[in-house]
Amino acid sequence: MVRGFRVVVWALGLGIAFATGQARGQQAFATRVSQPTPAADAMARWLHVVAGKRVGLVVNQTSLVRTSTGSRHLVDTLRSLGVAITRVFAPEHGFRGEAQAGEHVASGIDVASGLPIVSLYGTHKKPLPSDLANIDLLIFDIQDVGARFYTYISTLHYVLEAAAQQGIPVLVLDRPNPNGMYVDGPMLEPEHRSFVGIWPLPVLHGCTVGELAIMAAAQHWFAGADSLQLTVATCLGYSHASQYVLPVPPSPNLPNATAIRLYASLCLFEGTSLSVGRGTDFPFQVVGGPDSALGKFMFTPTTRAGNVPVLADKTCYGLDFRTDSLSYGVDLSPIITLYARSPRKGSFFTPFFTKIAGTTKLRQQIQAGLSAQAIRASWQPRLSAYRALRQQYLLYPD
Repeated sequence: MVRGFRVVVWALGLGIAFATGQARGQQAFATRVSQPTPAADAMARWLHVVAGKRVGLVVNQTSLVRTSTGSRHLVDTLRSLGVAITRVFAPEHGFRGEAQAGEHVASGIDVASGLPIVSLYGTHKKPLPSDLANIDLLIFDIQDVGARFYTYISTLHYVLEAAAQQGIPVLVLDRPNPNGMYVDGPMLEPEHRSFVGIWPLPVLHGCTVGELAIMAAAQHWFAGADSLQLTVATCLGYSHASQYVLPVPPSPNLPNATAIRLYASLCLFEGTSLSVGRGTDFPFQVVGGPDSALGKFMFTPTTRAGNVPVLADKTCYGLDFRTDSLSYGVDLSPIITLYARSPRKGSFFTPFFTKIAGTTKLRQQIQAGLSAQAIRASWQPRLSAYRALRQQYLLYPD
């Protein structure tokens, strides 16, 4: 039961208030466009929320505003309109999106704008009260890819929590979810909560960032949720069935639509001793290791931009999913197949696998030789309950 939480959703220019957080605004989306439009591109619908306020921005390289002549970063766009931006907050991979996964992202000054940058990665994941001084409104505008372990939604968690505790309103500029048509995978179990799984979601949660923000507040998934003042500016022409191609890579190792589609299945290998192609031209599109029994496809990860990938400079044998068929959603066939082929089963899984999977059961099921069909069947009761919960907070039709 939601008590104090209140959200305002700006859908096609109509202010719709949901005191319960149960956003049933599908009727507002009768107008369709061929390519969904992120909220940032429709500034006229929400710019009045920003007027006269000192603004903090949670953004990265995906925070672009498309214009008739090209694209411009949200920071530069708002500054050109006279908006008083006091601070920029950067998630994993940094403000410009150049840092590798796990790489330290330092706070500092953005050379292009001269604005102070506060890193929300590493040991400083949650904005401090001092970080939020002289800020009247926080804007969150980062492209997600729809997977629970993609850490931008963990950053959203800490931003919402800090804002609620400091009484600072949040405006989420929503963006389409390129995997928004899927709800799939094991659910996160509370005891395995981490920065790669902070909310009780399946691997593919089927929500936009705006929908997740509403759900998290309504379900009290962060401290102080009752005090949150949240506004969500929605996308135009989007449904969860939309095929949306991202205009820029959301992070260094998701360089194209193929990697983004395969990510939910192949990221499971981040919790193994195998390579997912980091340090190649095709990350999250191949999997392999040093044993030739793993497959005929060969590749060699190399150190790039100072980042040393798993199995650097070692010839890897495995599978190429740019050509091999792989089901949409969470496909377990790659990890089941390569575990069965591996001559090093004792070291195949690392402790990180449990964090990625969100449960110990998946590793145990694979080690026990269960089929993909049997494993998937075990997910269904909790997925059914999650789908019913998700339905309450959708801003867009399925």
